Amino acid sequence: AAGRASLVALALQFQVKNKLLSNSALLNIASCMRREFAAGVLSQTIEEPNSTTSPNSSFSGPLAHYNSLIRDGVLREDQHQKAVMEKLDQMQKDIRGYSNEHSFIFSKFFSRQKPPRGYYIYGDVGTGKTMVMDMFYDHVETPKKKRVHFHGFMLDVHKRIHRLKQSLPKRKAGKMAKAYDPIAPVAEEISEEACLLCFDEFQVTDIADAMILKQLFENLFLNGVVVVATSNRPPVDLYKNGLQRVNFVPFIAVLKHYCLTLRLDSGIDYRRRNRPAAGKLFYLSSEPDVDATLDKLFDELAFKQNDITRPRSLKVHGRTLTLHKACGTIVDCTFEELCDRPKGASDYLEISSVFDTVFIRNIPLLTLNKKTQARRFITLIDALYEHKVRVVLQAEAPLDELFVEDDHHGDHHDTHVLLDDLGISRDAGSSLAIFTGEEEVFAFQRTLSRLTEMQTEEYWLAGDRSSK
Repeated sequence: AAGRASLVALALQFQVKNKLLSNSALLNIASCMRREFAAGVLSQTIEEPNSTTSPNSSFSGPLAHYNSLIRDGVLREDQHQKAVMEKLDQMQKDIRGYSNEHSFIFSKFFSRQKPPRGYYIYGDVGTGKTMVMDMFYDHVETPKKKRVHFHGFMLDVHKRIHRLKQSLPKRKAGKMAKAYDPIAPVAEEISEEACLLCFDEFQVTDIADAMILKQLFENLFLNGVVVVATSNRPPVDLYKNGLQRVNFVPFIAVLKHYCLTLRLDSGIDYRRRNRPAAGKLFYLSSEPDVDATLDKLFDELAFKQNDITRPRSLKVHGRTLTLHKACGTIVDCTFEELCDRPKGASDYLEISSVFDTVFIRNIPLLTLNKKTQARRFITLIDALYEHKVRVVLQAEAPLDELFVEDDHHGDHHDTHVLLDDLGISRDAGSSLAIFTGEEEVFAFQRTLSRLTEMQTEEYWLAGDRSSK
Protein backbone atom coordinates (compact mmCIF):
# COMPACT_ATOMS: atom_id res chain seq x y z
CA ALA A 1 0.00 0.00 0.00
CA ALA A 2 2.84 2.37 0.87
CA GLY A 3 4.48 1.64 -2.47
CA ARG A 4 1.27 2.42 -4.35
CA ALA A 5 0.84 5.64 -2.35
CA SER A 6 4.31 6.73 -3.46
CA LEU A 7 3.32 6.06 -7.07
CA VAL A 8 0.31 8.32 -6.63
CA ALA A 9 2.53 11.06 -5.22
CA LEU A 10 5.01 10.64 -8.08
CA ALA A 11 2.26 10.87 -10.67
CA LEU A 12 0.83 14.05 -9.18
CA GLN A 13 4.29 15.58 -8.85
CA PHE A 14 5.09 14.77 -12.46
CA GLN A 15 1.80 16.20 -13.63
CA VAL A 16 2.11 19.45 -11.68
CA LYS A 17 5.74 20.17 -12.46
CA ASN A 18 5.84 19.21 -16.10
CA LYS A 19 2.19 19.69 -17.16
CA LEU A 20 2.59 17.02 -19.81
CA LEU A 21 -0.33 14.73 -19.04
CA SER A 22 -3.74 15.22 -20.60
CA ASN A 23 -7.03 14.37 -18.89
CA SER A 24 -7.30 11.17 -20.91
CA ALA A 25 -3.77 10.21 -19.87
CA LEU A 26 -4.68 10.75 -16.24
CA LEU A 27 -7.71 8.52 -16.69
CA ASN A 28 -5.46 5.85 -18.16
CA ILE A 29 -3.12 6.15 -15.18
CA ALA A 30 -6.00 5.84 -12.72
CA SER A 31 -7.30 2.79 -14.55
CA CYS A 32 -3.84 1.26 -14.54
CA MET A 33 -3.45 1.87 -10.80
CA ARG A 34 -6.85 0.30 -10.05
CA ARG A 35 -5.78 -2.81 -11.94
CA GLU A 36 -2.45 -2.90 -10.12
CA PHE A 37 -4.20 -2.71 -6.76
CA ALA A 38 -6.64 -5.47 -7.79
CA ALA A 39 -3.75 -7.64 -8.94
CA GLY A 40 -2.02 -7.13 -5.61
CA VAL A 41 -5.10 -8.38 -3.76
CA LEU A 42 -5.77 -11.30 -6.08
CA SER A 43 -2.17 -12.48 -6.07
CA GLN A 44 -2.49 -13.32 -2.40
CA THR A 45 -5.15 -15.95 -3.08
CA ILE A 46 -3.96 -17.78 -6.18
CA GLU A 47 -1.37 -20.10 -4.68
CA GLU A 48 -2.18 -23.77 -4.39
CA PRO A 49 -2.42 -24.87 -0.72
CA ASN A 50 0.72 -27.02 -0.90
CA SER A 51 2.77 -24.94 -3.34
CA THR A 52 6.02 -23.18 -2.43
CA THR A 53 6.22 -19.47 -3.13
CA SER A 54 9.97 -19.22 -2.56
CA PRO A 55 12.73 -21.58 -3.70
CA ASN A 56 14.44 -24.03 -1.37
CA SER A 57 17.38 -22.07 0.01
CA SER A 58 19.59 -25.18 -0.09
CA PHE A 59 19.67 -25.21 -3.89
CA SER A 60 20.45 -22.60 -6.53
CA GLY A 61 17.70 -23.88 -8.80
CA PRO A 62 15.73 -26.93 -9.95
CA LEU A 63 18.72 -28.59 -11.67
CA ALA A 64 20.81 -28.48 -8.48
CA HIS A 65 17.83 -29.91 -6.58
CA TYR A 66 17.38 -32.68 -9.16
CA ASN A 67 21.11 -33.58 -9.09
CA SER A 68 21.06 -33.76 -5.28
CA LEU A 69 18.16 -36.25 -5.37
CA ILE A 70 20.19 -38.43 -7.75
CA ARG A 71 23.29 -38.23 -5.50
CA ASP A 72 21.16 -39.20 -2.49
CA GLY A 73 19.70 -42.19 -4.33
CA VAL A 74 16.13 -40.83 -4.21
CA LEU A 75 16.01 -40.73 -8.00
CA ARG A 76 17.85 -42.75 -10.61
CA GLU A 77 19.71 -40.79 -13.26
CA ASP A 78 17.68 -40.28 -16.42
CA GLN A 79 19.28 -38.33 -19.26
CA HIS A 80 15.90 -37.49 -20.78
CA GLN A 81 14.71 -35.92 -17.53
CA LYS A 82 18.02 -34.13 -17.07
CA ALA A 83 17.89 -32.60 -20.56
CA VAL A 84 14.43 -31.16 -19.84
CA MET A 85 15.51 -30.04 -16.37
CA GLU A 86 18.46 -28.12 -17.86
CA LYS A 87 16.03 -26.16 -20.05
CA LEU A 88 13.72 -25.44 -17.12
CA ASP A 89 16.69 -24.45 -14.95
CA GLN A 90 17.68 -21.80 -17.48
CA MET A 91 14.07 -20.64 -17.70
CA GLN A 92 13.95 -20.30 -13.91
CA LYS A 93 16.88 -17.87 -14.21
CA ASP A 94 15.33 -16.04 -17.19
CA ILE A 95 12.01 -15.51 -15.43
CA ARG A 96 13.63 -14.18 -12.24
CA GLY A 97 12.37 -10.63 -11.72
CA TYR A 98 9.87 -10.91 -14.59
CA SER A 99 6.40 -9.46 -14.09
CA ASN A 100 3.48 -8.91 -16.44
CA GLU A 101 2.03 -6.24 -14.15
CA HIS A 102 1.64 -2.62 -15.21
CA SER A 103 4.20 -1.89 -12.53
CA PHE A 104 5.21 1.56 -13.65
CA ILE A 105 2.93 4.49 -13.74
CA PHE A 106 3.61 5.13 -17.43
CA SER A 107 3.30 1.55 -18.60
CA LYS A 108 0.50 2.63 -20.93
CA PHE A 109 3.06 4.68 -22.84
CA PHE A 110 6.04 2.29 -22.89
CA SER A 111 6.34 -1.33 -24.04
CA ARG A 112 5.95 -4.13 -21.52
CA GLN A 113 8.90 -6.32 -20.49
CA LYS A 114 9.16 -9.16 -23.03
CA PRO A 115 8.21 -12.51 -21.46
CA PRO A 116 10.38 -15.61 -21.96
CA ARG A 117 8.92 -18.38 -24.09
CA GLY A 118 7.26 -21.16 -22.16
CA TYR A 119 7.57 -24.92 -22.55
CA TYR A 120 5.18 -27.68 -23.59
CA ILE A 121 6.58 -30.98 -22.25
CA TYR A 122 5.10 -34.19 -23.62
CA GLY A 123 5.85 -37.90 -23.47
CA ASP A 124 4.61 -41.30 -22.35
CA VAL A 125 2.92 -41.85 -18.99
CA GLY A 126 5.04 -42.08 -15.85
CA THR A 127 8.25 -40.64 -17.34
CA GLY A 128 8.55 -37.80 -14.80
CA LYS A 129 6.99 -34.85 -16.64
CA THR A 130 4.98 -33.67 -13.64
CA MET A 131 7.95 -34.12 -11.31
CA VAL A 132 10.31 -31.90 -13.35
CA MET A 133 7.63 -29.23 -13.82
CA ASP A 134 6.81 -29.18 -10.11
CA MET A 135 10.51 -28.92 -9.22
CA PHE A 136 10.80 -25.95 -11.60
CA TYR A 137 7.65 -24.38 -10.15
CA ASP A 138 8.89 -24.65 -6.55
CA HIS A 139 12.06 -22.74 -7.44
CA VAL A 140 10.48 -19.91 -9.44
CA GLU A 141 10.90 -16.71 -7.47
CA THR A 142 7.61 -14.94 -7.99
CA PRO A 143 4.46 -14.85 -5.86
CA LYS A 144 2.38 -14.49 -9.04
CA LYS A 145 2.46 -18.10 -10.11
CA LYS A 146 -0.18 -20.80 -10.29
CA ARG A 147 0.12 -24.55 -10.76
CA VAL A 148 -3.13 -26.25 -11.75
CA HIS A 149 -4.51 -29.38 -13.36
CA PHE A 150 -5.81 -28.39 -16.79
CA HIS A 151 -9.30 -29.78 -16.01
CA GLY A 152 -9.56 -27.53 -12.96
CA PHE A 153 -8.30 -24.50 -14.88
CA MET A 154 -10.92 -24.84 -17.61
CA LEU A 155 -13.68 -25.31 -15.03
CA ASP A 156 -12.57 -22.04 -13.45
CA VAL A 157 -12.55 -20.32 -16.85
CA HIS A 158 -16.13 -21.40 -17.58
CA LYS A 159 -17.24 -20.22 -14.12
CA ARG A 160 -15.69 -16.81 -14.79
CA ILE A 161 -17.39 -16.61 -18.18
CA HIS A 162 -20.73 -17.45 -16.58
CA ARG A 163 -20.21 -14.84 -13.86
CA LEU A 164 -19.41 -12.11 -16.39
CA LYS A 165 -22.43 -12.96 -18.51
CA GLN A 166 -24.67 -12.94 -15.44
CA SER A 167 -23.42 -9.46 -14.54
CA LEU A 168 -24.61 -7.97 -17.83
CA PRO A 169 -27.67 -5.67 -17.74
CA LYS A 170 -30.94 -7.45 -18.46
CA ARG A 171 -32.16 -7.18 -22.03
CA LYS A 172 -35.08 -4.80 -22.39
CA ALA A 173 -38.29 -6.24 -23.81
CA GLY A 174 -38.50 -5.94 -27.57
CA LYS A 175 -34.79 -5.10 -27.97
CA MET A 176 -31.97 -7.31 -29.17
CA ALA A 177 -29.23 -8.00 -26.64
CA LYS A 178 -25.84 -6.61 -27.57
CA ALA A 179 -23.22 -9.20 -28.48
CA TYR A 180 -20.73 -9.69 -25.66
CA ASP A 181 -17.51 -11.68 -25.77
CA PRO A 182 -16.26 -12.49 -22.24
CA ILE A 183 -13.07 -14.35 -23.25
CA ALA A 184 -10.73 -11.34 -23.38
CA PRO A 185 -11.90 -9.95 -20.00
CA VAL A 186 -11.50 -13.41 -18.42
CA ALA A 187 -7.97 -13.70 -19.83
CA GLU A 188 -7.14 -10.25 -18.44
CA GLU A 189 -8.47 -11.27 -15.00
CA ILE A 190 -6.28 -14.38 -14.99
CA SER A 191 -3.23 -12.46 -16.19
CA GLU A 192 -3.66 -10.01 -13.30
CA GLU A 193 -3.50 -12.99 -10.92
CA ALA A 194 -0.53 -14.82 -12.44
CA CYS A 195 2.41 -14.19 -14.73
CA LEU A 196 3.32 -17.92 -14.73
CA LEU A 197 0.83 -20.73 -15.28
CA CYS A 198 1.97 -24.34 -14.93
CA PHE A 199 -0.52 -26.88 -16.30
CA ASP A 200 -0.44 -30.58 -15.50
CA GLU A 201 -2.12 -32.96 -17.96
CA PHE A 202 -2.83 -30.55 -20.80
CA GLN A 203 -5.48 -32.43 -22.74
CA VAL A 204 -8.50 -31.35 -24.73
CA THR A 205 -11.53 -33.65 -24.93
CA ASP A 206 -14.40 -31.19 -24.46
CA ILE A 207 -15.71 -29.32 -27.49
CA ALA A 208 -16.68 -26.36 -25.26
CA ASP A 209 -13.02 -26.05 -24.22
CA ALA A 210 -11.70 -26.66 -27.72
CA MET A 211 -13.70 -23.80 -29.24
CA ILE A 212 -12.37 -21.11 -26.88
CA LEU A 213 -8.74 -22.13 -26.36
CA LYS A 214 -7.22 -20.10 -29.20
CA GLN A 215 -8.81 -16.83 -28.14
CA LEU A 216 -8.26 -17.50 -24.44
CA PHE A 217 -4.57 -18.35 -24.71
CA GLU A 218 -3.86 -15.72 -27.34
CA ASN A 219 -5.10 -13.11 -24.85
CA LEU A 220 -3.18 -14.69 -21.96
CA PHE A 221 0.04 -14.61 -23.99
CA LEU A 222 -0.58 -11.03 -25.15
CA ASN A 223 -1.03 -10.09 -21.47
CA GLY A 224 2.44 -11.45 -20.73
CA VAL A 225 1.51 -14.80 -19.15
CA VAL A 226 4.21 -17.49 -19.41
CA VAL A 227 2.98 -21.10 -19.74
CA VAL A 228 4.67 -24.38 -18.86
CA ALA A 229 2.56 -27.49 -19.52
CA THR A 230 2.84 -31.27 -19.42
CA SER A 231 0.92 -33.64 -21.66
CA ASN A 232 0.92 -37.16 -23.01
CA ARG A 233 0.32 -35.85 -26.53
CA PRO A 234 2.44 -33.66 -28.83
CA PRO A 235 0.72 -30.36 -29.70
CA VAL A 236 -0.26 -31.56 -33.17
CA ASP A 237 -2.27 -34.45 -31.66
CA LEU A 238 -4.31 -32.37 -29.20
CA TYR A 239 -8.07 -32.85 -29.67
CA LYS A 240 -7.26 -35.48 -32.30
CA ASN A 241 -10.34 -36.50 -34.30
CA GLY A 242 -12.49 -34.18 -32.15
CA LEU A 243 -15.75 -32.63 -33.32
CA GLN A 244 -15.20 -29.43 -35.34
CA ARG A 245 -11.43 -29.86 -34.96
CA VAL A 246 -10.86 -27.55 -37.90
CA ASN A 247 -11.86 -24.68 -35.59
CA PHE A 248 -9.39 -25.88 -32.95
CA VAL A 249 -6.32 -26.30 -35.17
CA PRO A 250 -5.32 -22.57 -35.15
CA PHE A 251 -4.75 -22.86 -31.39
CA ILE A 252 -1.89 -25.30 -32.03
CA ALA A 253 0.01 -22.64 -33.99
CA VAL A 254 -0.53 -20.13 -31.16
CA LEU A 255 0.73 -22.65 -28.58
CA LYS A 256 3.85 -23.49 -30.62
CA HIS A 257 4.61 -19.81 -31.18
CA TYR A 258 4.68 -18.99 -27.46
CA CYS A 259 5.92 -22.33 -26.07
CA LEU A 260 8.89 -24.44 -27.10
CA THR A 261 8.13 -28.15 -27.36
CA LEU A 262 10.18 -30.65 -25.33
CA ARG A 263 9.82 -34.41 -25.50
CA LEU A 264 10.44 -36.43 -22.32
CA ASP A 265 10.35 -40.07 -23.32
CA SER A 266 12.75 -42.40 -21.55
CA GLY A 267 10.56 -45.42 -22.24
CA ILE A 268 10.27 -46.10 -18.49
CA ASP A 269 7.06 -45.77 -16.51
CA TYR A 270 8.50 -44.96 -13.08
CA ARG A 271 5.08 -45.29 -11.44
CA ARG A 272 5.03 -48.97 -12.33
CA ARG A 273 8.48 -49.81 -11.00
CA ASN A 274 8.51 -52.17 -8.03
CA ARG A 275 7.94 -50.13 -4.88
CA PRO A 276 6.69 -51.24 -1.47
CA ALA A 277 2.93 -51.74 -1.53
CA ALA A 278 0.62 -50.18 1.03
CA GLY A 279 -1.09 -53.50 1.62
CA LYS A 280 -3.99 -54.94 -0.32
CA LEU A 281 -5.92 -52.07 -1.91
CA PHE A 282 -7.24 -53.81 -5.04
CA TYR A 283 -9.85 -56.57 -4.88
CA LEU A 284 -11.46 -58.69 -7.59
CA SER A 285 -15.23 -59.02 -7.45
CA SER A 286 -14.79 -62.80 -7.76
CA GLU A 287 -12.84 -63.06 -4.48
CA PRO A 288 -14.80 -64.83 -1.70
CA ASP A 289 -16.48 -62.54 0.85
CA VAL A 290 -15.10 -59.48 -0.89
CA ASP A 291 -17.92 -57.20 0.28
CA ALA A 292 -17.43 -58.21 3.91
CA THR A 293 -13.66 -57.69 3.56
CA LEU A 294 -14.16 -54.17 2.21
CA ASP A 295 -16.74 -53.40 4.92
CA LYS A 296 -14.22 -54.45 7.57
CA LEU A 297 -11.45 -52.30 6.00
CA PHE A 298 -13.79 -49.31 5.88
CA ASP A 299 -14.75 -49.82 9.55
CA GLU A 300 -11.08 -50.03 10.58
CA LEU A 301 -10.29 -46.73 8.85
CA ALA A 302 -13.51 -45.10 10.09
CA PHE A 303 -12.67 -46.04 13.69
CA LYS A 304 -9.86 -43.45 13.59
CA GLN A 305 -12.23 -40.68 12.45
CA ASN A 306 -13.97 -38.27 14.77
CA ASP A 307 -17.32 -38.88 13.08
CA ILE A 308 -20.08 -41.44 12.53
CA THR A 309 -20.83 -43.33 9.32
CA ARG A 310 -23.59 -41.46 7.53
CA PRO A 311 -24.62 -40.03 4.14
CA ARG A 312 -22.88 -36.80 3.12
CA SER A 313 -24.15 -34.02 0.87
CA LEU A 314 -21.72 -31.75 -0.99
CA LYS A 315 -22.59 -28.53 -2.79
CA VAL A 316 -21.25 -28.30 -6.35
CA HIS A 317 -22.19 -25.18 -8.34
CA GLY A 318 -25.56 -24.95 -6.62
CA ARG A 319 -26.29 -28.67 -7.03
CA THR A 320 -26.33 -31.24 -4.24
CA LEU A 321 -24.03 -34.24 -4.64
CA THR A 322 -25.14 -36.98 -2.23
CA LEU A 323 -22.77 -39.76 -1.19
CA HIS A 324 -24.50 -42.51 0.76
CA LYS A 325 -21.71 -43.82 3.01
CA ALA A 326 -19.03 -41.60 4.50
CA CYS A 327 -17.21 -41.11 7.77
CA GLY A 328 -14.97 -38.10 8.31
CA THR A 329 -12.49 -38.00 5.42
CA ILE A 330 -13.40 -41.48 4.13
CA VAL A 331 -16.13 -42.22 1.60
CA ASP A 332 -17.39 -45.59 0.32
CA CYS A 333 -18.91 -45.43 -3.19
CA THR A 334 -19.87 -47.68 -6.04
CA PHE A 335 -18.82 -47.21 -9.65
CA GLU A 336 -22.49 -46.70 -10.51
CA GLU A 337 -22.72 -43.89 -7.94
CA LEU A 338 -19.66 -42.05 -9.30
CA CYS A 339 -19.48 -42.85 -13.01
CA ASP A 340 -22.83 -44.18 -14.24
CA ARG A 341 -24.60 -40.93 -13.41
CA PRO A 342 -24.11 -37.52 -15.06
CA LYS A 343 -21.12 -36.28 -13.09
CA GLY A 344 -18.06 -34.38 -14.19
CA ALA A 345 -14.73 -32.91 -13.17
CA SER A 346 -16.28 -30.36 -10.80
CA ASP A 347 -17.96 -33.16 -8.80
CA TYR A 348 -14.74 -35.17 -8.61
CA LEU A 349 -12.68 -32.14 -7.60
CA GLU A 350 -15.11 -31.45 -4.75
CA ILE A 351 -14.86 -35.08 -3.58
CA SER A 352 -11.05 -34.79 -3.75
CA SER A 353 -11.05 -31.67 -1.58
CA VAL A 354 -13.30 -33.19 1.12
CA PHE A 355 -12.07 -36.81 1.36
CA ASP A 356 -8.59 -38.32 1.59
CA THR A 357 -9.70 -41.95 1.06
CA VAL A 358 -12.24 -43.18 -1.51
CA PHE A 359 -13.56 -46.74 -1.86
CA ILE A 360 -14.79 -47.51 -5.40
CA ARG A 361 -16.74 -50.77 -5.62
CA ASN A 362 -18.12 -52.84 -8.50
CA ILE A 363 -16.00 -51.41 -11.33
CA PRO A 364 -17.15 -53.27 -14.46
CA LEU A 365 -15.26 -54.13 -17.61
CA LEU A 366 -14.98 -50.84 -19.50
CA THR A 367 -15.91 -51.74 -23.06
CA LEU A 368 -16.45 -49.26 -25.89
CA ASN A 369 -20.13 -49.60 -25.07
CA LYS A 370 -19.28 -47.78 -21.81
CA LYS A 371 -17.24 -44.93 -23.32
CA THR A 372 -19.04 -42.30 -21.29
CA GLN A 373 -18.53 -44.15 -18.01
CA ALA A 374 -14.88 -44.83 -18.92
CA ARG A 375 -14.34 -41.13 -19.61
CA ARG A 376 -15.81 -40.25 -16.21
CA PHE A 377 -13.65 -42.89 -14.50
CA ILE A 378 -10.51 -41.47 -16.14
CA THR A 379 -11.48 -37.95 -15.03
CA LEU A 380 -12.23 -39.21 -11.51
CA ILE A 381 -8.83 -40.89 -11.14
CA ASP A 382 -7.08 -37.80 -12.53
CA ALA A 383 -8.76 -35.64 -9.86
CA LEU A 384 -8.05 -38.09 -7.02
CA TYR A 385 -4.40 -38.50 -8.06
CA GLU A 386 -3.87 -34.76 -8.42
CA HIS A 387 -5.05 -34.24 -4.82
CA LYS A 388 -3.19 -37.29 -3.44
CA VAL A 389 -6.45 -39.02 -2.49
CA ARG A 390 -6.07 -42.69 -1.56
CA VAL A 391 -8.22 -45.33 -3.25
CA VAL A 392 -9.43 -48.84 -2.47
CA LEU A 393 -10.80 -50.58 -5.56
CA GLN A 394 -13.02 -53.56 -6.29
CA ALA A 395 -13.26 -54.50 -9.97
CA GLU A 396 -14.48 -57.23 -12.26
CA ALA A 397 -10.99 -57.76 -13.74
CA PRO A 398 -7.33 -56.93 -13.00
CA LEU A 399 -6.34 -53.34 -13.78
CA ASP A 400 -4.46 -54.24 -16.98
CA GLU A 401 -7.55 -56.04 -18.28
CA LEU A 402 -10.15 -53.52 -17.18
CA PHE A 403 -10.42 -51.56 -20.42
CA VAL A 404 -11.59 -53.81 -23.24
CA GLU A 405 -11.34 -52.74 -26.87
CA ASP A 406 -14.11 -54.64 -28.62
CA ASP A 407 -15.85 -54.12 -31.91
CA HIS A 408 -19.04 -55.79 -30.79
CA HIS A 409 -20.63 -53.01 -28.77
CA GLY A 410 -24.33 -52.64 -29.28
CA ASP A 411 -24.82 -48.89 -29.51
CA HIS A 412 -24.73 -48.61 -33.33
CA HIS A 413 -28.31 -47.37 -33.45
CA ASP A 414 -27.66 -44.62 -30.88
CA THR A 415 -24.47 -43.64 -32.71
CA HIS A 416 -26.30 -43.39 -36.04
CA VAL A 417 -29.07 -41.28 -34.50
CA LEU A 418 -26.50 -38.90 -32.99
CA LEU A 419 -24.62 -38.62 -36.29
CA ASP A 420 -27.86 -37.81 -38.08
CA ASP A 421 -28.73 -35.17 -35.47
CA LEU A 422 -25.29 -33.58 -35.90
CA GLY A 423 -25.54 -33.66 -39.67
CA ILE A 424 -22.41 -35.81 -39.98
CA SER A 425 -22.14 -38.62 -42.52
CA ARG A 426 -21.51 -42.11 -41.17
CA ASP A 427 -18.25 -42.39 -43.09
CA ALA A 428 -16.98 -39.14 -41.56
CA GLY A 429 -18.29 -40.08 -38.12
CA SER A 430 -16.42 -43.40 -38.11
CA SER A 431 -13.11 -41.56 -37.51
CA LEU A 432 -14.32 -39.23 -34.75
CA ALA A 433 -12.79 -39.95 -31.36
CA ILE A 434 -16.11 -39.77 -29.51
CA PHE A 435 -17.36 -42.77 -31.50
CA THR A 436 -14.15 -44.84 -31.84
CA GLY A 437 -13.12 -44.63 -28.17
CA GLU A 438 -9.57 -43.76 -29.31
CA GLU A 439 -9.21 -40.95 -26.75
CA GLU A 440 -10.37 -43.22 -23.92
CA VAL A 441 -7.97 -46.00 -24.95
CA PHE A 442 -5.09 -43.50 -25.01
CA ALA A 443 -6.02 -41.81 -21.72
CA PHE A 444 -6.61 -45.12 -19.93
CA GLN A 445 -2.88 -45.90 -20.12
CA ARG A 446 -2.30 -42.86 -17.91
CA THR A 447 -5.06 -44.07 -15.55
CA LEU A 448 -3.44 -47.52 -15.22
CA SER A 449 -0.09 -45.92 -14.48
CA ARG A 450 -1.57 -43.68 -11.83
CA LEU A 451 -3.62 -46.42 -10.19
CA THR A 452 -0.44 -48.51 -9.91
CA GLU A 453 1.35 -45.71 -8.08
CA MET A 454 -1.71 -45.07 -5.90
CA GLN A 455 -1.30 -48.57 -4.40
CA THR A 456 2.22 -47.91 -3.12
CA GLU A 457 3.08 -47.29 0.52
CA GLU A 458 4.70 -43.95 -0.35
CA TYR A 459 1.52 -42.66 -2.00
CA TRP A 460 -0.74 -43.99 0.78
CA LEU A 461 1.30 -42.27 3.52
CA ALA A 462 1.49 -39.01 1.57
CA GLY A 463 -2.30 -38.98 1.24
CA ASP A 464 -3.04 -39.19 4.97
CA ARG A 465 -4.44 -35.77 5.85
CA SER A 466 -4.95 -36.56 9.54
CA SER A 467 -1.28 -35.83 10.20
CA LYS A 468 -1.34 -32.46 8.39
